[in-house]
Parts: sequence; structure tokens; C-alpha cells
Amino acid sequence: MANHSYLFLALLLFSSLFNRSIVFGANTDGYRVLSVQSLLLPAESCKSKEYKRPGLKIIHKHGPCSPITGQKATTLEIIQRDESRVNWIQSQLTDDSSRLNVQDITLPAHLGTSLRTSNYIVTVGFGTPKKEMTLEFDTGSDLTWIQCQPCAGSCYPQQQPIFNPSDSSSYLNLSCSSTQCSQLSLAAGCSSSTCIYFTAYGDGSNSTGFFANDTLSLTQSDVFPSFLFGCGQQNTGLFGNTAGLLGLGQGVLSLVSQTASKMGRVFSYCLPPTSSSTGYLTLGPNAIPSGIEFTPLITNASSPTFYFLNMTGMRVGGQALPIPASTFASPGTIIDSGTVISRLPPSAYTALRSAFRQGMSNYALLSPASIFDTCYDFSGPGNITVPTITLSFEGGVDVEVDFSGIIVPVNQTVGCLAFAGNANAGIWTIIGNRQQRTFDVVYDVAGGRVGFGPGGCS
Repeated sequence: MANHSYLFLALLLFSSLFNRSIVFGANTDGYRVLSVQSLLLPAESCKSKEYKRPGLKIIHKHGPCSPITGQKATTLEIIQRDESRVNWIQSQLTDDSSRLNVQDITLPAHLGTSLRTSNYIVTVGFGTPKKEMTLEFDTGSDLTWIQCQPCAGSCYPQQQPIFNPSDSSSYLNLSCSSTQCSQLSLAAGCSSSTCIYFTAYGDGSNSTGFFANDTLSLTQSDVFPSFLFGCGQQNTGLFGNTAGLLGLGQGVLSLVSQTASKMGRVFSYCLPPTSSSTGYLTLGPNAIPSGIEFTPLITNASSPTFYFLNMTGMRVGGQALPIPASTFASPGTIIDSGTVISRLPPSAYTALRSAFRQGMSNYALLSPASIFDTCYDFSGPGNITVPTITLSFEGGVDVEVDFSGIIVPVNQTVGCLAFAGNANAGIWTIIGNRQQRTFDVVYDVAGGRVGFGPGGCS
């Protein structure tokens, strides 16, 4: 049972720390045709889908499939939050000193939106007996944490009851002298000999609490005793009404690493094309479906959490853009489940924008909206015709982006090009989740590769 004799000391410590797609037709000349209504008007009902691969269901946090209720964020609010996440990621990649740090399962996954963490959510079980917790999942984080009673500092409101360690017969706080405590990227310290974790994000969101282990249940048959996680006692920030965060990074404390003996450091997901549909998250060797094309996973010792790959070029309407591969090589490219909109080097974005605007010359260009500078009025009836966009990676891997990754609706009449340019050439390229939609995205960490397959959850 949980031992909470150190809560008062922990509270003192806390206070010191805080003083393919929705396409009706695809032409052979590099254009796609889409219904205006399906693009701009949100669906009111959930279209959940069951997948043959076992695992977790992925859900959009702000869609009708989401178990998280409450006020929904607008597209522009989501993008403002996305900017904070991107700034945080760039700070981790450019300033290492500031960085805080074989079976099969498939988890239902849903799209959710928050400031720093993933836009998609899954539901897992903690403790004995199991208590279901809905978490944002994030390939840019390692440590999994949930809010815990008695919230000695403070907890934000969440949809489900806050986890009570005293109700779990398998819960155990870890000591400061334990090997596990030394694995934390940043330990806040000790409360009487109990290990305290601390994690903070670029927007000011943070979580602090006991570093502990307990049973993690992903599915009925995939249960992991002594799973290391943060039992949060002081949690603040824009995490919505979720219970916490599920870390899918490459670090030693991530879900991927902790389940490696059974799952083989392999996982895949498909992010649904709309907020009214569902995708999946699968762990294990059978997470690799057929039809996947792989590009090498690049090792970066200074940033062991993130997933790096080599982007080599882009095409618009089937035509290669005049972008040298070296443009994406310095400083490099990461793929991230929690960033919404892909960020490109300035010269690459300029080339993309120019070609896209030329392909959209039949539509009137509007004023910029937030980070988007290529927007159009689609208020008229009928269909719209949009040039295709393809991302190319090392090994000859071409990913033709789903329509939902080409145009992002900012309101019920306006849609914008769903990419943004970085402020300068020295900033990392990020492949965001909007451009990953509908694909089987496979992370074969053990094999050193990342793969893409079309039509994963379309």
C-alpha cells in the first residue's frame, strides 16, 4: 500500500520549487478534390472504428469521440498552444543544459489538444485493482505521470477520479538511493528518503510528485508490474481534463523502453483524419503492418528522447520543389506526435508556399490567420481542388500528405495551408501530427528505422 507519511515534507519541497483521407476523388495531374462541407464543418457524431491489430484506441481530445468533456479549443487557440510546444522543443534541441528531462498490443487512441503535450489521447489502467486513466500520449516525452491524491500541492480538474495510491495494493514509492531514482532526467530532491520527480514544459506547465512504481495495464492481457511513473502532487498547466501524460520517447523511462522485453521497442499508430473518427496505438512486433516503407532513424546522443530522421525534399502537384536536401540536414528533422503543424526551414517553406499558391490561383488569397499566411475563402458550395503535397525522406520514402494535412480549417468558411516556416535556417524541421494523419506510422526503435504506410485508419 502507499505510504504517505512524507506528504508534509513533500509539500514544503513543492512550495520551494514554485515561489489516405477525406477525398472524393484524386486526379492524376497532382490535384485532389474535396467537399467543402466535409472540410469546414465539424462532425457532430463519433465514427469509431475497430482495427484488426490489438491495442489502444486513439481519439482526438476535442472531438465527439473523446471521453474528455468540457470547453473545446478553437483551431487558432490550438495553434497558439502549438507555438509554445514548438518553442519548447527547439529549446531542448539547441540548449542541452536546459533540457528537463515481443508481444503485441493496440490501444484505442483519440485526438486531444493541449499546449505542450500530445493532441491525441489513450486510456490505460493504473494500480491494483485497475483504475482507468485517459492520458495524452507524446513521442517527445519519456516520463509518464498521472495526478495523484491527496494533491499535497494542487491538482487541475480532470475528467476521471484522481488516482489514489492508497487504493492500490501494488503501489510503491521509490527511495532516493534507488537505481530508478538516478534515472530521472531531473529529480526535484528527496522527501525523507522518498524520490521526488519534477518535470516542466515550455509554456510553464509542470508536474511534481513522488517517483513511484505500480502495475500498468494496457490491455487485459498486456499488464506490466512495477512500471515507473510520476505520481503528481503539484500539477499546473494546460493539460485539459486528462489525467496526465504517457511518454513514448526513446529515453530509459519511456513506455517504449520499460516494456522492451515484451514489446521489443516497436510501436505504431494511426492518427485519425478528423476529430470525429478514431485511430490506434499498437506496441509489439506485430505493430508493423504490411506495405510500410522505412527511412533510417538517426541517433542524436545529446537529445535521446526525440525521433530524428533525414528529410530530403518536397513535391507539390507532383512536381519536385527546388529545395536542396542540405536545407533539411542542418540542423535536422524530427517527427513528433505532439506538434500539430509541421515547421519547415524558411527557404523550403517559401518554395512550398509559392508552388501551392500557384496551384490555388483560382481561389482568392485572404489575409493571414495566426501563423498561417496562405488562406482561402471556401464559403461557396461544391468541391474544392487542391494540389497534392509529398514529403520525401532518405531511402526513397515518399509520403503523400492526406488532405487533412494540406488544408487546416480556421473557421467555417476559411481554410489555410497547413504548414509554417521557421524563423531562421538554424531551427529544426518538425514533422507535425497533422501531416501524419491517416498513415500507419511505425517506430521500429530496435531496428533503427521509422516507417510510413498509406491508409492506416482512413
